[in-house]
Order: sequence, then structure tokens, then C-alpha cells
Amino acid sequence: MKSFPKIARVLLDLSLDKSFDYAVPPELASSLRVGMCVIVPFGKGKERPAYIVAFAESSPYPNLKYILSACSGHPALPDALIRLGEWMADYYCCARETAVRNLLPGAVRNGKVKQKTKTWYFPADRDSVTDYIIQNPRAKSKCALLKALLLHTGGADSEQLLRETGVSAGILRRLVADKLVFTEQRGVERDPFAGVEILRTEAKEPTEEQAAALKLISDKLHHRKDGENHVVLLHGVTGSGKTEVYLQSIAEALEKGREAIVLVPEISLTPQTVERFRARFGDRVSVLHSGLSDGERHDEWMKVYSGRVKIAVGARSALFAPFRNLALIIVDEEHDSSYKQSEAPRYNARDVAVFRGKLENALVILGSATPSVESFHNAKTGKYALAKLTQRHDPSILMPDVTVVDMRLEADDTGRIPFFSKALVQSVRERIRKGEQSILFLNRRGFARQLSCPACGYIAMCPECSVALTYHRRNQTLSCHFCAATMPAPEVCPVCGSPEIRYQGTGTERVEAVFTEVFKGARIARMDSDTMTRPSLYEKVLSSFRKGEIDILIGTQMIAKGLDFPNVTFVGVINADLGLYIPGDFRSQEHSFQLLTQVAGRAGRGGIHGEVLIQTCAPFNPSIQYAAAHDYEGFFEEEIALRRELGYPPFGHLMLVHFKGKDAEKVLLEAHALMDRIRGAIAPGTKVAEPAPATVERIAGKYRFTALFMGDKLAGLRRAVKQAIYARKRAEVEIHADMDAISFL
Repeated sequence: MKSFPKIARVLLDLSLDKSFDYAVPPELASSLRVGMCVIVPFGKGKERPAYIVAFAESSPYPNLKYILSACSGHPALPDALIRLGEWMADYYCCARETAVRNLLPGAVRNGKVKQKTKTWYFPADRDSVTDYIIQNPRAKSKCALLKALLLHTGGADSEQLLRETGVSAGILRRLVADKLVFTEQRGVERDPFAGVEILRTEAKEPTEEQAAALKLISDKLHHRKDGENHVVLLHGVTGSGKTEVYLQSIAEALEKGREAIVLVPEISLTPQTVERFRARFGDRVSVLHSGLSDGERHDEWMKVYSGRVKIAVGARSALFAPFRNLALIIVDEEHDSSYKQSEAPRYNARDVAVFRGKLENALVILGSATPSVESFHNAKTGKYALAKLTQRHDPSILMPDVTVVDMRLEADDTGRIPFFSKALVQSVRERIRKGEQSILFLNRRGFARQLSCPACGYIAMCPECSVALTYHRRNQTLSCHFCAATMPAPEVCPVCGSPEIRYQGTGTERVEAVFTEVFKGARIARMDSDTMTRPSLYEKVLSSFRKGEIDILIGTQMIAKGLDFPNVTFVGVINADLGLYIPGDFRSQEHSFQLLTQVAGRAGRGGIHGEVLIQTCAPFNPSIQYAAAHDYEGFFEEEIALRRELGYPPFGHLMLVHFKGKDAEKVLLEAHALMDRIRGAIAPGTKVAEPAPATVERIAGKYRFTALFMGDKLAGLRRAVKQAIYARKRAEVEIHADMDAISFL
């Protein structure tokens, strides 16, 4: 006879980083399992939902309360996802409840989204309906509806009936009232693909390099030995056909009845990616990202949960698709910093994908034209397998020519450097004349970087943050890109009253304004977070660009990756220097190289050779030189030597501990107090930077300090920091740890 566990360990949504023991009532013992949502008594007369994370035969606590019931309508999380959440909580120093909560979309977790229903109509009785039609020939509208219903043996919805017959909904209601038609409510799924027609595609004949990559992946999928690496780094130049490798690898996994997850770094890339995957795999694809409505997210997640789809595509959160027979996780543009979540749990989806693959014996493919230094180092040292695509998928399509323009040589007699070089303007004009398209890249939104007064030296600063306000001309406002505060832009200096205020620096809005004047009649669009306020706008602009309805596309980094437009023959980088020298950010050179390489790769992907022009005041900077030469390995060798010398990742882990609060003195005192509590856990050889003001010292009215730890052995320190944070009572100072931090801001 099977014995059932007597005690369940559960997590409540309280961010206490603590599980609670409850007794399992006999009537529920056979139905409960790990991952289920249950209702438990908690506190005085309160009932709360909780998730079972483990069972036990005994508990150190006497007189346990009983679980009250299982939650109806709440799907159980697969056991592997529960284990993944536990690992995330430990590694990324957050509460276990927070990590487990992150595994479920809010629309599924809260249980408030109900199934969508639709009314279906049926003839009440075939004989009586037929008699009515014969006896009432003048009731043409009613008869038309009844005849249509007789043809639909399984019933029909009102939209279909009214479309076929052309009569009004009132006639249908009268037939229901006359009891000639009866209705039934049926559940239907919300479909984010409704109205979208997809042309099916077939697998393409792979190139020699693609075939070698596919063989390596196939061997890893089916013949991987115990302990053998389960990660393949697919390093392919822009336009080399990495997506075709993904598609054929997934097809092979599906043939064995298994499942796949595909991650893209941003929502803006999701529609194009989903379209390509649905064109190949049809309705076996589900989409998971925050741009869907709650109802759509719920229904798409449930398709995965119920096994009705085999592929999940989406941004970061799609990693937690509840598959139970996972074969493949693909992380496209694996280097992208968008995979790092900025709030708890502060996980990197690329690294969690690698761990989930290990947990579930799934193969992980990391794809990029510009792999992160860490991933490429892992491939070079044998920790990951490496597959290379060194040429574009069509050998006749060459990499674009890249010209670096030293903007210091463009200065006028007063030393003023213009926004655009003569060569850039001429190149764009030439493309318009030929009917080709151009992309202009500037990684700064807004019209001007700051407003200043030359008479008194005033600079418009955010009252809540230690940064200058950005000027947006379209709505005549100054806004903070950290706390989102906005205020009307003044017409005169608010300090001295001088009308000679100046707007310094250039953003995408200014580029758009200038180009509208320079290229009169040209069709220009802008893509940045100011204009792309909802996912549908991404699709609208990109669709127009693909159809050739836009001549010039101006944008920030959201246009730098993953987009494939054959008629784009010119890419201009307005200011390549913006990200080169960010204080305290050891990855700034890497990020600049990646951005430049990625945006350059948008040019010349069709039959016409492409050209890229990079404007800079630092033309001999290694990041710019290597990007211009399409030389990833040259950049890697120079960067890895520097990382090795300084002990930066991948030669050690890095953890930032953030402290913030409204009183700077209290924040610093609390920071030093925490440092005192954890010093005993700092392993020998760990580099420590004591608490100091953050790069941006004040955001949203709160002062910010950071402490930095770097070394090989941070596990003990991680746990000590986490314990110290959650042992604190409610305090004025907020503290959080960021493991493997991407940004020092």
C-alpha cells in the first residue's frame, strides 16, 4: 500500500525567505504534489495561498495546522521549475518566495483571469425549423439565418452567421426568444495571432558551415554522454543564417516528441521571430512576453502547460515555460544586457537557461555575432562546444564596407563639431535617390542632452536625481530618464532670466528633426522608447519599413539587432563615443563593440552591397577599430588580456551590494553595519571596494551607495549577505545584492 507524506513545506507570498510546515489532511494526501497551490491558515483567522515546495515525514514544530484545500484553477508548477526557483533564490540572493513567484505570469498566479467564452447558436429542432421556413416565406431574414444554421451541424457563432447572411443581430435574438434557436456558452482561447496570415516555409539546404553546426547540435541532442557539456555557442556573423540552424535543430527535437524554448532579448524582436517560427511550425508555437494582455498571457501559458504546443518563443520570462519534456533552449543574441532583470530576482536569463538545461538534461544553444566575453572564453576553454558561421548564408552577400569618420576633422573655423559629417549626409541622399533604405543609429533619445544657461552657468537638473534633465521638443518638456519626472521647458533661464538658454547634445528626436529639414519629402520614422510606447507600434513601424514605405529609420539600440531588411544598404552611426567611457563600467568597451557590430550588420543583407559609416572623435579606439574590421576574435583577445590582468569576469565573479535611502548619512551607516556583519564570510583573495556613492548618486530622491566584491569564491559571502539582508527588521534603508551585475549604475 502506498504511503503518503504527512507534512508539506510551503512558501507564502510574503518575501520572508522562509518555508512553513503544514499537516496534510488525509482526504488531500493522495492528490497533493510539489508545485501545487494550496490554501493554508496563516495568522489570526486569515487564509492565504501558498505553493508546496517539498514534503516531509516529520517537522521540528509541534501542533501543525492543516492545509485547508487545493486551489482550484491554479496549475501546479513542474518539479524541475520549483528546483530552478530554489537555485535562483540562492544564487541571486533573493527570497525564495520571490523566485518562485517569478516562475509564473501574474495572470496565471493570481487566478483572476477567467476563461473567455463565446455564444454558439443551434437550431432548436430540425423538423420545426424546416416547417417554419416553409410556412413563413416572407420572413426572409429569419429564414436566411435558420437555413444557415441548418448547414452548420455543430452550431455557429453570431459573427459567422451574420457575416454569411448579412442580417442584423436583432433578428438572431428574436429567433432565440421564439425558441427556434437555442444557445450554448463555449470556452475559447484568446489568440494573439488572430487575423495574422502566415505563409508556410520549408527547411533550406544548409551551407557547409550550417551543416557542420547542425551535426554538432544533433550529436549533442542525441548522443551526449553523462557529464559532457550541454551548451553550444553558435558564433555566426550577422546574416550568416543562425535562425535557420535554430529552426532545423528544433525540428529534430520535435521529431522525437520533445519541446523547445526560444529566447529573444527584447519584445521588439518577438513579432519577427514568432513569424519565422510559426511559418515553419504553425500552431505548435506559443508566444510568451509582457506585451500580451493578461488574458492572452494566461491562455498562451496554459497551451504550454497542457502540452498543446511544443515551442515557446518570447523574451526573458519565456524561459520559465512549464514544459516537462524539454530538449532545447535557444538564447538568441546571448550577449544582450536585456537578459539581466533589474528587480528581484536579478537573474540573467542566459545563465539561468544554462542551469535549467543542466537540470532537465536539455541542450542549450547560445547564439550571437558578438558573444559575451564570458561565453566565448567558456567556448575557448572547452566548457562550451563551439560552432562557427564565418560567412553570410548567401556567399555572394559580403559583409558591408565600414568607414570611420574622425569628426574632429569636420570641425568649422570656430572648432564646433557638427552633428553629421558631409559623407553621412551624402550617403543617405544617394540611397534615397536609388530607392534604397538607410538606418541611422544614436543610442540617446530625446532632442538634447541638457539645457544650460551660458550667462550664469545654470544647468537644468532633476530635483530628485543627480542627473541633468533631457529636453524633448515635441511636447516642450524636460524629463528625467531615471525617475521619469517631467516639467515644462522654460523659455528663459529660471535663475538669471537670460533668454540665451542653450540645448546641448543630440538625441534621436533632434536627428529626426534635422533630417526632416535636410531631406524634404523623405519618409522618416523614429524608434526609441519615447515613440514605441506599446508593442503594436513596433510591428507597425517595422512592417512599414519592410514594405519600403519608410526611407530612413532613426533609432536607439532597439534597431541595432535581429532585424533583417534586404533593402537597407546604408547604416550611419551618429556618435560612436557615447558608451565608450562610462565611469566604473568595465564592460563599456565590450558593449560598444557589440552595438557597433550589431547595427553595422543591418546593412547589405540583400543583393546590394552595404555600407556603414561610423562617426567618432576617438577613431583609434580598439572597440571601433575591431568593429570596423568585423574582427570579433581580435577584440576578444585584447579584452580578455585586460580582464585576466584585473581579475574581472570571466576570471572571477562580481557582486554589487546596493544601499539606498532618503538620508545619506543613515544609508552609509547601514552600509558599514552590514559590512561589519559579513566580513567573516569574505574568502581570502576576494577584492572588496568599501561602500561609496554610486555612479548616479541620487535617484528618485534616494541616495545610493554600493559595495563591490570580486573573486572566485563568493558562495559563502553570497549567503551571508542574503542572511544579513533578511535578518533586518523593516528599516529606512533598502539593501539588495546584484550577483553578476551588468551595470554599475
